[in-house]
This record gives sequence, C-alpha cells and structure tokens, in this order.
Amino acid sequence: MEVLNNFKSLFLSVWEKGILGIDFFQILVGLGIFLLFLIFRGLISRLIIKKLEIISKRTTNKLDDTFVKSMMGPARFLPIVLGVFFASYYMSFSDDMRDFVDNLNRTLITILIFWIIHQIIEPISYILSGLDKILTRELIGWIIKSLKILIFILGAAAVLELWGIKIGPIIAGLGLFGVAVALGAQDLFKNLISGILVLVEKRFRMGDWIRVDGIIEGVVEKIGFRSTVIRKFDKSLAIIPNFQFAENAVINVSQTTNWLISWIITLQYDTTVDQLKTIRNQIEEHINKSEDFDQSIGVAVRVDKFADSSIDMYVRCFSKTNSWNEWLKVKENLALSIKQIVETNKASFAFPSQSIYVEKK
Repeated sequence: MEVLNNFKSLFLSVWEKGILGIDFFQILVGLGIFLLFLIFRGLISRLIIKKLEIISKRTTNKLDDTFVKSMMGPARFLPIVLGVFFASYYMSFSDDMRDFVDNLNRTLITILIFWIIHQIIEPISYILSGLDKILTRELIGWIIKSLKILIFILGAAAVLELWGIKIGPIIAGLGLFGVAVALGAQDLFKNLISGILVLVEKRFRMGDWIRVDGIIEGVVEKIGFRSTVIRKFDKSLAIIPNFQFAENAVINVSQTTNWLISWIITLQYDTTVDQLKTIRNQIEEHINKSEDFDQSIGVAVRVDKFADSSIDMYVRCFSKTNSWNEWLKVKENLALSIKQIVETNKASFAFPSQSIYVEKK
C-alpha cells in the first residue's frame, strides 16, 4: 500500500511540474485549443474559400479571382497563428520562457502580415496592366517580381530583429561582398541595365519578330533579367545577352507598316530609248493605280545606269499591307506585271554576258 502511495505522490508531482514548469493539464488544454483552430482552418479551406471562389467565378473581372487565389495561403495560416497565440496564453510560463513564447507569437504575426502584403502584389499587377501605354507587360512583370523580393527581404529582416539579430552588420558585410561580386559580374549588371532599357524604351515585346543584323532573327519568347529568349524560324531556341540589344540596331519587323520593294530591272542594250521610256511609264502607272501600294510614301521608277551587260532600271515602292505573307503576294504580282510590260513592248531582260571580238589580220 505504501508503494502505491509513493507512486501516486510521484505521479502527481510529475503531473504538476509537467514540462518546463507547465503542468500536463495546461499542456493538454493548450493542445486542445490548437487542435480546435486546426479544425477551424479546415473549415476555412472547405467552406469560406470555396464559397469565395464560386462567387468570384461568376464575375467577368479577373481581379477578384486573383485576389481570392492569392489570399488562400494567408487565410489557412491565420488559424495556426491564432491557435498558437491562444494556446500559449492559456499556459503559465516562467519569465524567460514567456519572452520566448511572445517572440514566437510576434514572429508568426509578422510572417502573416508580410505574407499578406506579398500576396496582394499579384492582384495589383492587374491594376497596373491598365498602364500598358506607359509600361510594357514585361516591365510590369519585372516590377512585381522586384517588389516581391523586396517584401521578402524586409520580412526576413523584421523577423531577425525580433530575435535580437542586428541586420546592420549583415548589410555591411553584404555590401562588401556585393562590391567584390560586382567587380566580377560586370557583364551581369550590363545585361540587367540593358534589359531594363529595352523594356522602358519598348524596343520589342514578347511575340514580336525582331532582327539584329549579324546576330539573330526570330520571335521573342521571353525577356529575362540577364538575357532574352528568341525562337528562330527553324524552331530552335537562342538565348541572347541583353547588352546585344542595347549596343546594336534592333529592327522590330512586327512593327512594319509598309513593306519595301526595291528592285533593279536589267534590260538588254538593244532596247531603244522609246522602249525604255514606255516601260518606265507603264510600270510607274501600274504602281500608282494599284491599291496594293502606298503612293504617299513615294514611288520611283527610273533608268538607273549602264551596267557591264545591261541597262538598269530602278524600281522602288512600298506596299500598304503590314503582313509579310500579303507583301509576298503583292511583290509576286508586281513581278509578273513588270514581265508582262517588258514583253508587250518587245524588249528583253538582260543577263550577265561577255562579248569576245577576234581581230582579223
């Protein structure tokens, strides 16, 4: 009987002392409170968020859809923060332990606040998309990414400050490290600045057909911080450093409004002056009367020069269409018309040839 009494006394002593001075009853109640908030978290996921998703899908505006989706993570994290807070304040801690628990609660609340701010940035991008005349879609994407990184850094700094870790020496150390890195990463910063200039000046956008003479020609698929991804017409991918677009002339073919046709028509030397004038006038008249060409830009049809084996006639005009395929059709029709005009006037096209004269003695 005495053994049982001793065991009972020891059991009650352990029960009252518990863990870290907290009796097991308080621990069990605290765990119960935390589990209740976990159940509440499940209800938020299944009922409240699902209901908000259904309501947002009924509207045509994507802003509310994005807002609901971005708030899912913080909404599920909120019950955990509340559960830890109420459970910890029910239990009795020593002074040192209470300071630790208070810092833990502050840390969770700080993470929640910065997480909410981080997630709100995504819906803001839809608001900024209305400024597409001032900011390009790619530049808006860069701004959003930069803001997210900045908020993450500020949140991490706030959490470190709560635990007594001074960020000043860390920043100073990173500054020295940054100088060393900058000296060895000049190309990286050059490409970064060039990429920002490309977006600010709106030289091209994703989906544009661009050409940089001697470097690349293709369709822009992605504009990154350091490089731009271009899909060539053979479907291969090319990754070009951004400084190439800052240091070289970039031709945005997609922005072409009038395609140029510039030809040299070679006629034989036996073509008479009257034939040359008639051919010239008929080609010019055909271009001026056709609806395929923009006469306001200028039409030029002139006898250009006497070449080695031909009389050259220069033809220059611009199509009205901005479509490359339509331009090919216009150019083909003009070529056929010029051939018909030359043949109708009983003239012939010249080709490179040489005459050899044998002197008789």
